[in-house]
Amino acid sequence: MIPLCIPEIKGNEWKYIKECIDTNWVSSAGSYVNLFEDRFNEYIGSKEAVVTVNGTAALHLALVSLGIGKGDEVIVPSMTFISPVNAIKYAGAEPVFVDICRDTFVMDTTKIEEMISSNTKAIMPVHIYGHPVDMDDIMRIAKKYDLYVIEDATEALGSEYKGNKVGTIGNIGCFSFNGNKLITTGAGGMLITNDDRIGERAKFLSTQTKVVNDNKSFYHPEIGYNYRMPNLLAAFGVAQLENIEMYIDIKRKNAQYYSEKLSDVSGITLPVQKEWAVNCHWLYSIVIEDEYGISRDELIKILEYEGIESRPFFMPVHEMPPYKGCKHGKMDITFELSKKGINLPSSVGIKKCEIDKICSIIKEYSK
Repeated sequence: MIPLCIPEIKGNEWKYIKECIDTNWVSSAGSYVNLFEDRFNEYIGSKEAVVTVNGTAALHLALVSLGIGKGDEVIVPSMTFISPVNAIKYAGAEPVFVDICRDTFVMDTTKIEEMISSNTKAIMPVHIYGHPVDMDDIMRIAKKYDLYVIEDATEALGSEYKGNKVGTIGNIGCFSFNGNKLITTGAGGMLITNDDRIGERAKFLSTQTKVVNDNKSFYHPEIGYNYRMPNLLAAFGVAQLENIEMYIDIKRKNAQYYSEKLSDVSGITLPVQKEWAVNCHWLYSIVIEDEYGISRDELIKILEYEGIESRPFFMPVHEMPPYKGCKHGKMDITFELSKKGINLPSSVGIKKCEIDKICSIIKEYSK
């Protein structure tokens, strides 16, 4: 089986984890927790980082740190993994869905303003599959209507928008270290911000709002969350981060190789990289057009039969039972791409011969 996207573990992971075990610092008070945050800040170019148990926790923490809650609305794309939408509901707010762009698969910024109301408090762009959203448009709209911007960069670690790492442009950026992400801690996430006040607030909320009194008793002035990552996972993250530039370089070269091999195949649309963007190509994603010989779902079955794992684009969240009835604009592109898009194997460790095999099959079934 050629897997869709599995982790690359080839550095100091075992060494650092063994140190945690040998010293008994396995929980959230160990030195690797702060070290992971500091190293992540250095890499991403942010001032404050708060490591969390997963990416969804980071997204929820971002919302509550900004005071977003009941009665508020947050604008979000419908074609996304469901985490950012669920996080909006966890906070007590309501998602408002907008359509996506046909070429980049990310939020269509021209559709945002028509969905803004007096209850809108934030925009949550999702840099899906690695390509950045047009953040100049997002920030212009946010400034015009006095809105917060929370970047869901969980699929785009290392991607750039006009020379800045995604996640650093809005008020808050959120990342995931799930097992299929560019770097992993098994499970984990990170919240970043350049606002000291927001950073302090997020860290306080993530540690159960714990205040330690002089006699070492705990005082909790408000409801908090047990979102702090344990030291064992942070140690894993520090090791993974040491190789991140190499992993991004490999991902981008693999995407280029895919595109070269598929450039002459009719009936498919290849991923793009806008002139203002650097796409980390977390997943290499193509669109199976009507002109191709078979449907997207038929191709998925053929690839599976050949021992190749693939995945369709995300289904529209606003059509799922928990979110039917939520406000949304026209969703023509969302519906179309959710039926035509496919993610191809994109592990850092994928071999060229495996990409050759995948591309050969795709070519075979083109008209």
